[in-house]
Amino acid sequence: MAQHCIVIIGAGIVGLATGLEFLRRHPQVELIILEKEARIASHQTSHNSGVIHSGIYYKPGTLKARLCRAGAEEMVRFCGDHDVPYLNTGKIIVATEQAEIPKLEELYQRGIVNGIPGLRLLSPEEIRELEPHAFGIRGIHVPGVGVTDFQEVARKIAKLIEGLGGRILCNAAVLGIREGADGLAIQTTQGDFAASYGVNCAGLQSDYVGRMAGAGDQVRIVPFRGEYYEVVPERHGLVNGLIYPVPDPRFPFLGVHFTRRVGGGVEAGPNAVFAFRRNGYRVTDVSVRDLSNALLFPGFWKMAAQHWKSAAGEYYRSFSKAAFVRALQKLVPELCAADLIPGGSGVRAQALARDGSLIDDFRFEDTRRMMHVYNVPSPAATASFAIARELVTRITAAMGLD
Repeated sequence: MAQHCIVIIGAGIVGLATGLEFLRRHPQVELIILEKEARIASHQTSHNSGVIHSGIYYKPGTLKARLCRAGAEEMVRFCGDHDVPYLNTGKIIVATEQAEIPKLEELYQRGIVNGIPGLRLLSPEEIRELEPHAFGIRGIHVPGVGVTDFQEVARKIAKLIEGLGGRILCNAAVLGIREGADGLAIQTTQGDFAASYGVNCAGLQSDYVGRMAGAGDQVRIVPFRGEYYEVVPERHGLVNGLIYPVPDPRFPFLGVHFTRRVGGGVEAGPNAVFAFRRNGYRVTDVSVRDLSNALLFPGFWKMAAQHWKSAAGEYYRSFSKAAFVRALQKLVPELCAADLIPGGSGVRAQALARDGSLIDDFRFEDTRRMMHVYNVPSPAATASFAIARELVTRITAAMGLD
């Protein structure tokens, strides 16, 4: 075994960014990234709308607030430096009824504290100036928000890693992890690997990997599928940039919204429904293992008892296009059912605690020879370079590399 061999499990954008940060900061380290799929960035990285988030939503002082803000700036720079498509669209968040105004004003103050540049409150007339077809009685303009292609970002990072001597192995599913006195023994479908330290960036599979390594069972990944519609081309003019509702503070989801994509087109969504499989992109996708993993966790039933009404509404919207359209019409009243065709979907790796709470902040836990990255859904792609810097700083201290 090399003196310092780092193995990262998971070649999504967070795992890749962490590998790149390791090699830039510690070029003497041997780096191996293991990916169970046939290609990198197969799941959360490539199944999202590509929004580079501003950080307005997150509670000041949290990892999300700090890392999203810094990561967004780095992501825009990376796109410019490496010829990755980027479109600065701007974003408005609109209150469509009086009861939402206090939450909107709280969101605005949170954005100010988090240092989001250029924020301003909008009157109904100012909303219409930015988005002529949108409705709102009050709004927030977030001018610095844009969209990119995170899968293309991941491919660029992978090339940089390989150029620095790192290895990325696909079709290398982890089967077992054993921690010894001098390091880790990692068994995979591509053979066995020895490492002085491991980083669990397995996303949707991160709790499985954590339990393999003996990290405990305080957190369980619960997959939530987000389903999108596409706005038909002749109605793209309904949306100039990004139009979002005021989010429900009880949940880490942002509600159905409109997003102009970097490659063209406008998508609407997503909803958020419990998926019966970790990579369950279709309603019919079911895994007995994944389903039982959720249902046997006590936190799942506590969550269900607290939020069953909201969950029922999300499922209704999943099966009823009319209900989905009504939710979108709150933001753009001119939209009609004929303007939408079925789009893609994504699965969010949401961490759930034993008390039934949906963990809101990024969650990192370490054992003696591993760092487990448990809760990095959106805005993790936005924040990936900043997350990587945070992880490598912590691991550098743990390993005594400096």
